Amino acid sequence: MTQYDAIVIGSGISGGWAAKELCEHGLKTLLLERGRSVVHLKDYPTATKAPWEFPHRGRLPKAVLDDNPVLSRCYAYGEATKHFFVPDKAHPYIQEKPFDWIRGYQVGGKSLLWARQTQRWSPFEFEGPARDGIAPAWPIGYNDLAPWYSHVEKFAGISGNKDGLIQLPDGEFLPPWEMNCTERHIADKIMEHYPDRPVIIGRCAHLTKPQPIHIQQGRGQCQARDMCERGCPFGGYFNSNSTTIPWAERTGNLTLQPYSVVAEILYDEKTNKAKGVLVIDAQTKKTTEYHARIIFVNAACLNTNLLLLNSKSSRFPNGLGNDNGLLGHYIVFHNYRGNVNGLFEGYPDKYYYGRRPTEVFLPNFRNLKKHENLGFQRGYMSYFSASRGQNLAQEGIGSAYKDSLSEPGPWWVSMGMQGETIPKFENHVRLSPDQKDPWGIPQLITSVSYDDNDDKMAVDFITQGSEMFEAAGCKNVSGFNNHQNPGLDIHEMGGVRMGRDPKTSLLNEWNQLHTCKNVFVTDGACMASTGNQNPSLTFMALTARAANHAIEEMKKQNL
Repeated sequence: MTQYDAIVIGSGISGGWAAKELCEHGLKTLLLERGRSVVHLKDYPTATKAPWEFPHRGRLPKAVLDDNPVLSRCYAYGEATKHFFVPDKAHPYIQEKPFDWIRGYQVGGKSLLWARQTQRWSPFEFEGPARDGIAPAWPIGYNDLAPWYSHVEKFAGISGNKDGLIQLPDGEFLPPWEMNCTERHIADKIMEHYPDRPVIIGRCAHLTKPQPIHIQQGRGQCQARDMCERGCPFGGYFNSNSTTIPWAERTGNLTLQPYSVVAEILYDEKTNKAKGVLVIDAQTKKTTEYHARIIFVNAACLNTNLLLLNSKSSRFPNGLGNDNGLLGHYIVFHNYRGNVNGLFEGYPDKYYYGRRPTEVFLPNFRNLKKHENLGFQRGYMSYFSASRGQNLAQEGIGSAYKDSLSEPGPWWVSMGMQGETIPKFENHVRLSPDQKDPWGIPQLITSVSYDDNDDKMAVDFITQGSEMFEAAGCKNVSGFNNHQNPGLDIHEMGGVRMGRDPKTSLLNEWNQLHTCKNVFVTDGACMASTGNQNPSLTFMALTARAANHAIEEMKKQNL
């Protein structure tokens, strides 16, 4: 079968949601994944392994790290998870400027690997970029997306507190995780010294108390194992494999096809619409055309840009929908370059249990309601945690020394930043004119970098973070810029941005290409700016909203 009502390209967080919504409404949907099949429970080979069951105790041999200089910098890449990552040489790209492109080619994509932190955008994120003159106005606002945030939160399962913050709106929450005693102390002291800086427990996609909808999905309570990147045998955290894809399959309307590399979207110049996609079998290299009335592009930000740039026709010689020449431009990401560490000498008789899947968060307090002339534009969210490791800092001998090693060491505190970067035309991706990947598709050239605004923001974070830790009584506080490359945040966005004006954007308010209305882009590529929150919840809400709009337009025979 090659004819469907809808085609969804990519089975990660947003693609899974597109498939679920379309199938629930009766559309025969083809979900294309370029990687291998991964079935929930069945294909999590390391999910229950103990450290001693790994030949290298979880670490990777030097030869593997040397072969993967990009991957080796990713926090989640290790012996227990490497099968969910794309080796550096498997899908080459050209770094005109250093960019760490982290990819997961399998059913579920990076939803198997994400950090699971979920915050809604506030009105400030939607309104601030145009207010501050760094980007055209978003075509939607918080009120447009709020009901769709609720829609996906209830289904996915998000834990958190009702904190009542205008800069971080509340959602549909399961019971929250708790701060440990040292984190609670630091949070209280920060809010005592800085009343305008609320500190909250993180909100994350983990089932602290499964509801009937989650039981129907076959999922169970999160066990706080902190092995999420291996795949969860309990279904305790949200991913496409355990949740949206099985739900879509139950309708009988889904065809899931792995090993399907989409080379281009096919444009019909008679109808002024896309008619389908050209797929290359990842193993045999055989090509097949599949056709549908609507197409959702959810290949993950940079691959979505690559696909649209490679979808050329006489109508669109520079890539599908690219009349204004902006496709691939205004790539944005999150600034993670600031870090602050220290020690806390209190609570020597206290410890904590379990491996909580979130940290303590401090929502943005910079340039929030207006530009504040701080020397940089936009703002940052901060996150911190306090923990006690093994007591290895002492010397000794004999049984007393051995016993002392079983006691916890001092409290170690660390804080990081997640800052908004400014959309810039020069931050872009484009196709190589002469170098191809293993499937004969042009390699992607990345030309994305930090700028002076990012450096100044990191300096401010390091200064403010250090002051907050010191105000809370922490000792030996030090801060530094880690100088990590763009991409390692794994929050790349933009290139196919939404907007009201076809001259300055590619997508309208419903995530449709302005000039090819039956093609929707709802992954990170659609973002007009980054905000400073984790982006995945917004991708999911945008996807659900766009899919339901597409369904209504199909009923009206507009698509």
